[in-house]
Amino acid sequence: MTRMAKAQEGKVHQTIRILAALLAVVLTTESVGLAIGSKDTAYCGGTVPGFEGAKDIIDGLLDTTNPDHLVWTSTGKALHGKTITIPYDRIIDLEYGQKAGRRVGTAVATTVLFGPIGLVSLLSKKRRHYLTVGFKDDSGKDEVAVLEIGKDIVRTTLAIMETRSGKKIEYQDEEARKVQKSPSKP
Repeated sequence: MTRMAKAQEGKVHQTIRILAALLAVVLTTESVGLAIGSKDTAYCGGTVPGFEGAKDIIDGLLDTTNPDHLVWTSTGKALHGKTITIPYDRIIDLEYGQKAGRRVGTAVATTVLFGPIGLVSLLSKKRRHYLTVGFKDDSGKDEVAVLEIGKDIVRTTLAIMETRSGKKIEYQDEEARKVQKSPSKP
């Protein structure tokens, strides 16, 4: 093999490595970009006035420090600063559920970079935590807000909601109920 052929082969291998790394970054970023932060919340849908036109989930922050009402504030670009205020005494019902999924994007990326050992990442799951709050608005009309809650604030948020509203949380299934029973992290 000539020196020129070896140089071209080296460039091909380098290009393949760069493309594999870029693919890994894109796939990993995509799955991370769709998730909320571990201490954040997002409005995923419902009937709350002012949020009807929202086509995507809206990132925000949940404030449970007020003893009289729950406040969620949008941090998303389109509705930045807009709030949802729910008096605890107007809450009708609370429901908590999870959605679990495999980390397929991460598995593909790690397999491209590390070979078959990357498939081990398929064993890990990502969980999304959802709280549905049914409540009466100021005019007595039924409303609902579906919030995705970050994993580090789930247990605390559920306990506060149950205590302040006086309503028991309905769990969608036994897997969701485990959140209530699992030990606290230090």
